Amino acid sequence: MLSNVRENQYEKAHAILKEDAEQILRLIEVQIEHLTMPQCPLYEEVLDTQMFGLSREIDFATRLELITEDQGKEILGTLEKQLNRLHEAAQQSV
Repeated sequence: MLSNVRENQYEKAHAILKEDAEQILRLIEVQIEHLTMPQCPLYEEVLDTQMFGLSREIDFATRLELITEDQGKEILGTLEKQLNRLHEAAQQSV
């Protein structure tokens, strides 16, 4: 029973962190499409703030042993790759 609860917590933590990463990607997509270009200080500020917040969430979940360090690195790494692709696409359209 206790292992089932732990497994549910693990799955929920991982899902929430992935969802937060996806929300950051969507926020940056909207910002690029409608508001500012990647060279804009506002863009950089939003991106830095959001990435810092997500990294702190991941650190917290890792310390609680809800996810592993490798899983946290995977979430951040995947988001960074997606953001890089988005940034490159925005640069090419300018």
